[in-house]
Amino acid sequence: MILIAGSANLDFVVRASHIPAPGETVLGRDFQTFPGGKGANQAVACARAGGVATEMLLALGNDPYAGVIEASLQSAGVRMHTLRVAAQPTGCAFICVSDEGENAITVAPGANSSLLSKHLPALTGATHLLMQLEIPLSTVQAYAVQAHQQGVKVMLNAAPAQALPVELLALLDVLVVNEDELASLTQSQGSLAGGLAQIATPCVVVTLGARGCLARLAGEFFTQPAYQVKVVDSTAAGDTFCGMLAAALSAGLGMSAALQQASAAGALACTRLGAQSSIPAHADVQALLRRMPAASAEQHAALRSYCGLPA
Repeated sequence: MILIAGSANLDFVVRASHIPAPGETVLGRDFQTFPGGKGANQAVACARAGGVATEMLLALGNDPYAGVIEASLQSAGVRMHTLRVAAQPTGCAFICVSDEGENAITVAPGANSSLLSKHLPALTGATHLLMQLEIPLSTVQAYAVQAHQQGVKVMLNAAPAQALPVELLALLDVLVVNEDELASLTQSQGSLAGGLAQIATPCVVVTLGARGCLARLAGEFFTQPAYQVKVVDSTAAGDTFCGMLAAALSAGLGMSAALQQASAAGALACTRLGAQSSIPAHADVQALLRRMPAASAEQHAALRSYCGLPA
């Protein structure tokens, strides 16, 4: 079993020609709402990966938005441990998606901020605890302590970017960041490989968008070039990657195979609009892997060079 402890939001999404610059007003087009939130997205991705039971600890308000999120998680097969918060609304995110599929996101945490150390459910039977940073950092650290003490592997997607105490990093088994988050965490201007060398966590994975991803595990580096798809909306692509990666590692896959699964799922999420609505099923991921050839030695060499590794 994998337990995800994290945020659940309702996403308000507007499509526009481009993302507004500071002070600019852009006339948008389509408007839709989707269930989202990094924690809930990752829970849905983990559940849809198949083969591993998925549970989630989340906090919701007493409002209509909560029901939309609960229905999405339930339909994906996620067992919920829900904290109902009367004094706060359900979390919301306001997202502008450009014609190129890029996005800009502002999150109002709402009830997500109410998760405390005492709310963590029993970890009996759990292999991994997966968290993000849309709930209080103090809560994330308290959950990590409890999981570490019980022999449960702790996986953190350090997003949105913020400084992390060394005490928390020491509790992690797997850290997942994107390129900007790694730079923020290490304050390094050098290569990606050099940045990873500054982090003591046993396994660190860096997602690199359209380039692919890089992982360092026990001193060994793994690269996975991205699967090329037509991007419609990149919202939740990183969350899909994290959820699928957690499921793959929990199922006992090696790092190379886990990165392939996670990369394929993240690529497919970019081909559909919305957050949880874009997360692929296990069968879709396997179909993409069968359809697209494995990355060539030249592609791996180019990615290793970009990351500051010998080709």
